[in-house]
Amino acid sequence: MGGERDEELLRGRVYGQDHDDPRPGPRPGRAYAELVGGPLDGLLLDVTDWTGEEIRAGAVLETELSRYGSGGKAVYGPRAGDPARFDWTGDTR
Repeated sequence: MGGERDEELLRGRVYGQDHDDPRPGPRPGRAYAELVGGPLDGLLLDVTDWTGEEIRAGAVLETELSRYGSGGKAVYGPRAGDPARFDWTGDTR
């Protein structure tokens, strides 16, 4: 990553951070995947400590914004050729 993309990521909000967090954005030295599409579109997911296998498996993330409401989850998987972006593949319970 570099240039404009780095600046864009620095403005983003990180999935799972409290809204009251005094530093709501990404932190230096951490690795993030951008969530694309679905209910969490535009949020960043901290994947710093994830293994390659975990990144390839994607993420199932709790959100009240899924089509199932409270208790629902949004499913995201890494984009082919661009693991820094996770594309939404649907919702689940």
